Amino acid sequence: MEGKSEFALLRQKIDQEVEMLHRLKNGFAQIASHEMIMHHYRALDRYYTELVPYVGEDAAITTICKSIEEGL
Repeated sequence: MEGKSEFALLRQKIDQEVEMLHRLKNGFAQIASHEMIMHHYRALDRYYTELVPYVGEDAAITTICKSIEEGL
């Protein structure tokens, strides 16, 4: 991961959280607890906050929502 920008690392973290949500919804963990699911959504909320300085509020929420939409 060396050499990647903070923005690129942040996008990678967002993609990882969305992938985990996808697995919880559709994978072997269909019996995921509410707390497990909320943990990943809270992480996305933190990443949204970190993303805002790079792209602004509108683009940050669009980025998160698009990632969720494409991943789920």
